[in-house]
Amino acid sequence: MPKALALISGGLDSILACKIILEQNVDVIGINFVTPFCTCTKKGCRHEARKAAEQLGINLKIVPVGEDYIQMLKKPNHGYGSAMNPCIDCRIYTFRLARKYMEEIGAQFIITGEVLGERPMSQHFQSLKLIEKKSGLTGRVLRPLSAKLLEPTVPEIQGLVDRGKLLAIQGRSRKPQIALAEKFGIKEYPCPAGGCLLTDKNFARRLKEAFDHNEETIWDMKILRVGRHFRLHSEKKVVVGRNEMENRILTNLATKQDSILEPVDIPGPLTILIKSHSPKDIAIAARLCARYSDGKDLPAIKVRCDDQLITATPLDEPLLTQIRID
Repeated sequence: MPKALALISGGLDSILACKIILEQNVDVIGINFVTPFCTCTKKGCRHEARKAAEQLGINLKIVPVGEDYIQMLKKPNHGYGSAMNPCIDCRIYTFRLARKYMEEIGAQFIITGEVLGERPMSQHFQSLKLIEKKSGLTGRVLRPLSAKLLEPTVPEIQGLVDRGKLLAIQGRSRKPQIALAEKFGIKEYPCPAGGCLLTDKNFARRLKEAFDHNEETIWDMKILRVGRHFRLHSEKKVVVGRNEMENRILTNLATKQDSILEPVDIPGPLTILIKSHSPKDIAIAARLCARYSDGKDLPAIKVRCDDQLITATPLDEPLLTQIRID
């Protein structure tokens, strides 16, 4: 039985692509790449990929991207899209990892849910060929949804799959995929079109500001997703939670290097001063915490920072504007 490695995002396209190949008596293994920038659902692409694999009846390998992914993001060889989305370099990165695992498990080719013309930067003829070449997978990437519009791949030429049973979908309309899902009886696909924070221009500004201050770890990327961000005159960053869920996330992300602040006896945000225990920085962070608490109109409130109590005056608008990142 031929063996293939399927890139599973949890979205409809990857589910359909996998289903088409499974029906051709091919042994399919799934792989999902986790980045800090997925916006598919609140639970993340990892959760949706697992649900998709369970629905398809295949095994799934989860692979978090490494720090080298962030270095690629800083200086992509093929540039950005509309914001800071290096779509071509991102695909090359994940395809290289996929090729390595494909070889480890003895698979002959890779399956993706890519649709010709669906994404303007990475899914046209030239970019598809470029991505294959740069990742060392020329002829080994099968795109079942658009295969009849593309050159025959190695598995098709070798008869591992029947080209006649592949499709010729192109463009951004979802109607062909939705119709195909109904045909296959696929009803759950909560992430039909995917999503990436790197395409968001507001997030891109926040990311660029972080890179300008050499904040480039996976942890730095995770905290960019949460809260209101401020850059103090000391160059340290303060992050203020916007709701209870973000307060919990910040609590989980905080480290011993950080100062954690929250109002006393008044509802308000968890506030993190990143990598600083400086009294001067803490004083400003406490004022930020007070500014976004329910006591923002009071002359002062009590703020707890680790094991100390601080009397903090809510930060005034002029200084707030000076240090606000977004």
